[in-house]
Amino acid sequence: MSESTQTDRGRDQDLERDDFVQRFSEYWQSQGRPRAEGRIVGYLLIADREAVGAEEIADGARVSRGSVSQSVRRLREMGFVDLVESPGGRSRLVTMDEDVWGGFLRNERSYLKRQRELAASALERLPGLSTHARNRLRNMHDYMAWLDDYHDTLLSHWEEYKARRD
Repeated sequence: MSESTQTDRGRDQDLERDDFVQRFSEYWQSQGRPRAEGRIVGYLLIADREAVGAEEIADGARVSRGSVSQSVRRLREMGFVDLVESPGGRSRLVTMDEDVWGGFLRNERSYLKRQRELAASALERLPGLSTHARNRLRNMHDYMAWLDDYHDTLLSHWEEYKARRD
């Protein structure tokens, strides 16, 4: 294979990676999340290395270094990324679990619990609400409880699916 063919393939791969990051960020932003955050998640999903530094993320996701710091903080809170020490110990690298979506499902439980508690508190503290408002809050509470109960089943099915696939 000629050197120019390899260069063309490398350039094509870079364009495909850029396209993925762009498209992922559009989906992410359509859900009300910041565009830069979506570009970072998109980049990390296709990053070849297990853990990457902030500069590499900024370059690969085509966002500012400041956006990386802010976004990584929020993404850590959401359970999408974690920080690990670099081999030299002088900086921290960002890592994304290979099963980030299964991890997201596991971490969602705290959100469901807080929403359920919020609805229960409102039902208790606001006895004068209309029937319609009380029904909406009761459905909010019960939906969060139902979904939380179903999480174990979802996680079990996800693990079974991965085992069959692999």
